[in-house]
Order: sequence, then structure tokens, then C-alpha cells
Amino acid sequence: MEIGLYSFAETRLDPKTGSQLGARERVQNLIEEVELADEVGLDVFGVGEHHRPDYAVSAPAVVLAAAAARTERIRLTSAVSVLSSDDPVRVFQDFALLDLISDGRAEIMAGRGSFTESFPLFGQDLAEYDEIFSEKLELLLRVRAEERVHWQGKHRPSIDGRTVYPRPVQDPIPVWLAVGGNPGSVVRAAQLRLPIALAIIGGAPERFRPAVDLYRATCARAGHDPETMPVSINSHGFIADDPDQAAEIAYPPFAETMSRIGRERGWPPTTRQQFDAERSLRGALFVGSPEQVAEKILFQHELFGHQRFLLQLTVGPMPHAKVLRAIELLGTEVAPAVRREVASQPTLDEAPEDVEVEEHRQEK
Repeated sequence: MEIGLYSFAETRLDPKTGSQLGARERVQNLIEEVELADEVGLDVFGVGEHHRPDYAVSAPAVVLAAAAARTERIRLTSAVSVLSSDDPVRVFQDFALLDLISDGRAEIMAGRGSFTESFPLFGQDLAEYDEIFSEKLELLLRVRAEERVHWQGKHRPSIDGRTVYPRPVQDPIPVWLAVGGNPGSVVRAAQLRLPIALAIIGGAPERFRPAVDLYRATCARAGHDPETMPVSINSHGFIADDPDQAAEIAYPPFAETMSRIGRERGWPPTTRQQFDAERSLRGALFVGSPEQVAEKILFQHELFGHQRFLLQLTVGPMPHAKVLRAIELLGTEVAPAVRREVASQPTLDEAPEDVEVEEHRQEK
């Protein structure tokens, strides 16, 4: 299993004005985080795209290119590229160039995004949200497949036999589709033969099992071998040597961030009781000691059989030294334990059709 991290490069906010503070320091720290993740043997690092004061990165490819110059083997991906409000040709060019800089380590994780600020910023109509995404995903895949592009659409000027450069080292450069469990998105990814990144940031992970089953069943019906169609689980969490310390570090910024976003969307404030419940084996948060986090990854692997796991350590501004220690623990303790166990397990073809969660993994 590939194990890695993703970050939205969260920033502090001025409590009086709500404006951004510390973006320069946060971006510099982010590069250091990617560098350490590479050093400790993690497989992937993703950087999100946002256009808000609480996040520092609006152009993931720029940050990832800087990280590429300071890393050797880790794969570098957006998490996500907000394709609906961007130009797919430019997205492809940016990541093709990143692929050249990194010598074949770039990926694109395409998605609708979790916020809508980029739509009015770039003149897009939210009323055509789904249609815009479908059309732009089609164009991105066309540009990836064809050096000389012929394409017509409704939401972007047509392309009549134009060439798109540079071309990446990888042919094709990987494109993942970020989904939140929506059946339509899952089916679309399977039909297009795209791997999926499934975000599980709240609630029991078991409720996402039908989405993964639907994805693999649709792959099979479309003539694609499910074994060759990767699934990533992307979740929030934090790791420390002591599980109580992990919770004490993570809870304040997590609660502030999720409660603030909740006020925008009509969610109730996040409580410590909810936070601790989500830390349990059957909750969504990976907050605890290396042993607890490894156990939880393996518990979910029994449910999903996924090939990649990405952890967002920084849901809200976090002490940089603590984040670096969490990355070290993920790379040197969690990842090796998980990889050993997964390597000893049967493949999807060898496993029973209905995998039941073992009784000894009941919540402690």
C-alpha cells in the first residue's frame, strides 16, 4: 500500500479582520514537510488548491515544483485541482512541466473542490456546476491522450488542431478523480478508467463501502480489471508518540477550523465529545499513537482493499515541530507496519466475496 500525506497549507487569520496571516512562513514550512516526507520513505504528498484567506496555496503545481527540487522519490499531486474553475489545458501544462522537473513523479487529482470561491473569481456560473466539471474533465483527458487536440465544448472556446506542450515524462500522466461517495461521480470515474480518491472525513467508514463496491463493479462491467484500478482513502488525523498528546495537539485547531466552516454551511460546532468519538476505530479521524493509526488503516483496508492512504495532518494551523514529528512517525513506524501486514494479506481475487471485519478488531 502507498502511504502519504496531503495538506491545504492552512494559515492563521487576523481575529479582527479575518485576513490572512503568515502565508510566507506557512509555504516555507510546507516545503520542509514534503522534504521530510520524502526522507522518511512516504510515497505521496498532495497539496490542495484554495482561494480563501485560511489557506496559502492557490496554485499547487508551483509549490510542488519547488518541492520537486528538494526531493528524490516521493510522488507529487494536487489534492485537488479545482478543474471546474480552471482551464484544463493550463492544468495539464502545469503538471506536465512538474513531471519534467520531478523526472516523472507528478500526478493530477481532479475534483470539484470543497469551496466555491474560485467560481466567481474566474467568472464561472455555479448554476452549471456539474456540466462545467464534466466538460472540463473530458478536455483534460483529451489533452492528456492527444498531442494535437480537436475539441468543442460549451464552456470554453473550441480547439481546432492545436498542439499542447510540454508533454510529460509519464505517458499518460496519472489523473485521479476525487469523490465524496456520490454514486454518479464513482460511476463516472470507473467508466473513464480513472482511479478514485475517496474522502472520508466524518462518520463511520463502513458507510462508504458501497461506493467502493460500486466503483469496482462498474469497472468490471466496463471491461476494466478492478485489480488495476487503484482506490485511495483520504482522511484527517494526527500522530504523536502518546495518543493523549496527539489529541491535545490536534483538537483545538481542528475544532476551530471545522466550526468556522460549519458556520458557513450550517453545521453545528465541533465538540470534544464528537472529536473523541471520531478517534475510535470506527470513526473517521486517525488521531493517536503510531500503533493506533496503523491499526485503523488496516481496519479500513479490510473494508475497502484500497491501494493508497493519504492523511491530512494539519486541519487548521499546527505547531510546525509537532507536524514534523508526526510525519516522521508516519514514515518510520506506521507505514512499515501497514505495508508488512498488507503484503501478507490475500489479493482481491483470493479474498472471500463478502469480507467481514474480524471480531478481535472491535472498538477498544
